[in-house]
Amino acid sequence: MKPTRRNILSATAGAAALATLAGCERVVSKATERLGQAVPDTLSLPASGTAIDPAHHLLCRAAYGPWPGDLERVRAVGERAWVEQQLQPNSIDDTLCDLRARAFEELEEAPAECYEYDKPVLREDMSRHTLLRALYSRRQLYEVMVGFWTDHLNINIEKGDCIFLKPADDRLVVRAHALGNFRELIRASATSPAMLVYLDGNQNRRATSHDVPNENYGRELLELHTLGVNGGYTQRDVFEAARALTGWRLHEGFRQGTVYFDSARHDPGEKRVLGQVIAANGDAADVDRLVDIVCRHPSTARHIATKLSRRFVSDDPPAELVDRTAAVFTKTNGDIPSIVRTVLNSDEFRASGGTKFKPPFRFVVSALRAVGADTHAHAPLIEYLVRMGQGVFQYPTPDGYPDKASPWLGTLLWRWNLAFALASDRVPSVSVPMDKLLHATGASASITANAMERTARLFRYFAGHDPQPEHLEALASAADDRDLVGLLMASPGFQRY
Repeated sequence: MKPTRRNILSATAGAAALATLAGCERVVSKATERLGQAVPDTLSLPASGTAIDPAHHLLCRAAYGPWPGDLERVRAVGERAWVEQQLQPNSIDDTLCDLRARAFEELEEAPAECYEYDKPVLREDMSRHTLLRALYSRRQLYEVMVGFWTDHLNINIEKGDCIFLKPADDRLVVRAHALGNFRELIRASATSPAMLVYLDGNQNRRATSHDVPNENYGRELLELHTLGVNGGYTQRDVFEAARALTGWRLHEGFRQGTVYFDSARHDPGEKRVLGQVIAANGDAADVDRLVDIVCRHPSTARHIATKLSRRFVSDDPPAELVDRTAAVFTKTNGDIPSIVRTVLNSDEFRASGGTKFKPPFRFVVSALRAVGADTHAHAPLIEYLVRMGQGVFQYPTPDGYPDKASPWLGTLLWRWNLAFALASDRVPSVSVPMDKLLHATGASASITANAMERTARLFRYFAGHDPQPEHLEALASAADDRDLVGLLMASPGFQRY
C-alpha cells in the first residue's frame, strides 16, 4: 500500500503519527532553508525618505508583503518587469513552496474521496494549505489573485457538503483560472459541485410549467459575480437566468460529488436575459449562452474593474482608473492579466501607498513573511485567523470577506497579540530567526550601538519609509529588540499598506 498521509493517520496511534509528520516537517524546513527559503545574511532596506519605497509598496499590494530579499529582487529587474514575471506564474519555479504544500494530498483528490475524511481534518488542512501557499509561494501575485477570486466567488464550507467539495473548487475553478480569462472562470464556477451546493443550483428544476426554479445562484451570478448590484438587471432577468440554469445535479454513491446534467429537470423553453435570447431546446448549452451574455455586459466590465481597483488601490477607487480598467476588460474579453496589469502599472496605484488597512489574512501572512518565519501552519497559528474573524473559506454570505477597512478595525487586540507573540517566538509551531533578521537589517547591537539608529532601520524595514520623530518617541518604550519588532508589526505603519 502506498504510504500516504491518510494511511499513517488511520493505521497508527495518533501520537506516533504526529511524531512522524513532525519529523517530516523538520526535514522539509531544513531542506528549504538550505535551498534559499531563509533570511539572507544581508538585506537592503527600503529607500530613505518619508514616502513609501515604490518596490516595497508593490510587494505590499501585489504580494502578501516582502519576504526577506524580495526588495532586492524587485529592484534587480524593475517594478514593471517584476509584474510581468508574476503575471506568468507557470514560468516561476515554486518547488520550495510545493514541498510544504504537498502534505495535504487529500486536497488533490476527487470529491468522492474527500467524503472519506472527517470535517475537522479537511477544515484544518484547507486552512493550512491556503496559508502556506500565500506565505511561501514565489508566485505571489497569483496567490493574491487566488484570494481575490475566492472572495468574489465565495463558498462557505460550513454549509451542507461544501467542505467536501471545496478542495476541487479551489483547484479546478479558482486556482485554474486566477490569472486566466474571466469568462472561463465564471463558466467553471457555474457548474462547480461546491457552488451548486452552496447556492442551491442542484435543487434548481423546472420539469413542468408548475415548477418554480430556484433563483439563488442566478441572482448571485448577476448581483455578485458579474454585473454587480447596480448593474441594470431586473427580477425578470434573475428568473430567466434561473430557468437557463435548471437541470444541473450531483451524483451520489460511487461518483458522489461529481456533476451531471439531467435534461428531464431542465426548462427547454426560450429564455430572454438582459435583452438577449437563449434559444429553446438548448439543454446543457443554455449555461454557456447565459455566461456569454452576462460576461459581455458592460456592467460586468465596470463591476470587476471597480473590485480590482479597490483591492489594489483604494477602498474608494478613482473613477478614471475604473474607467480605463473596464475598457481593458472589454477590449480583451476579460483577460485577467491585462486587467491586473492596467491597475498595477497605473499612476493611481503608485500614489496609493499606505492608504489601505490589512484584512486579518493579509496581516498574518505579511507578518510571517516580514520576519522570515518557518512554519507548517498548525492549529495555534490558524486560531489567530479564526479569532480575527477571517477563517479560511468560512465567510457565511455569498459576497465574501469585506475588502474595506471598517469591518476589520475591531480585530486590533488579536493583531497585537500575534505581533508580540511572533516577535518573542512564542507562537507554537512557528519559528522566527529574529537574531538573523536583526543582523541582516543592520539593526543588531553588535553592528550598530546607537539604539535610535537601530530603531530607525527596523522601522524602514517594516514600514517602507523613514520614521518621523513621533514614531521614534512612541517606539522608545520598547524593552528590548524583540519588543521593538512586536511594536513595529502592531503599528499603523505596518498594518496599513
